[in-house]
Amino acid sequence: MVHKYTTTIPALTGDEPRGVYVYLPDSYEWDSGRRYPVLYMFDGHNVFFDSDATYGKCWGMKEYMDYTGTQMIIAAVECNHSPDHGRLKEYTPFAFENPSVGKIDARGKLTMDWMVHEFKEDIDRRYRTLPDRDHTFIAGSSMGGLMSLYALLDYPQYFSRAAALSPSLWVAPEKLLRMIRNAEVRPGTVLYMDYGEQEFGNHADMAKSFAKIQGKLLEKGILLTGRIVPGGTHCEASWERQIPIFMKVLEG
Repeated sequence: MVHKYTTTIPALTGDEPRGVYVYLPDSYEWDSGRRYPVLYMFDGHNVFFDSDATYGKCWGMKEYMDYTGTQMIIAAVECNHSPDHGRLKEYTPFAFENPSVGKIDARGKLTMDWMVHEFKEDIDRRYRTLPDRDHTFIAGSSMGGLMSLYALLDYPQYFSRAAALSPSLWVAPEKLLRMIRNAEVRPGTVLYMDYGEQEFGNHADMAKSFAKIQGKLLEKGILLTGRIVPGGTHCEASWERQIPIFMKVLEG
């Protein structure tokens, strides 16, 4: 089942409500003594329901979780839909400038601080979670993929595993490399990261950046599963096809 309610992020959008989606396995109802790992996800409106998805196609996470019987809670928050590039600002740890979007301020730290200090604490109060880092994961695609990588590197006390699908490595690759170099990676940190074959032409030198960033992550001791998805594109339908693969990585 998926619980839907609203929340606010005062530091980002004041009292403007945004949707929260929480998936609970069927066993949650009858196995009252059980606690569950939690997967946090970005772009929550795109995770479960086509009717809520920006482009009318969701990831299909509910169907996968129900079919496989995966015993995990998923907590996903809707992004900022402001036409003033609200999503880009909230989902980047680095300020950057691009001809197609102009100058984008970095509000990713505010987003992650809210997620770990308020949202996670609320989820741990509301639901029977396993709140320790070994059972707390994070995932997203595109800018949400970049944020998942950021969370794993800069918030290691909270997240032990992450999945970054088609991460927006083009935003500020040199700043990202610096973040990786400075990261205090804990033993056993796990990352799934992929890129669609057909996406490499979307930004200059993406194949080179993807390879270089993977190399630096491996040097830091991260247990990396890196993939180039044959025929993969930048859309929910393509990311949905990767669910069985990245979920196996997160489950360990």
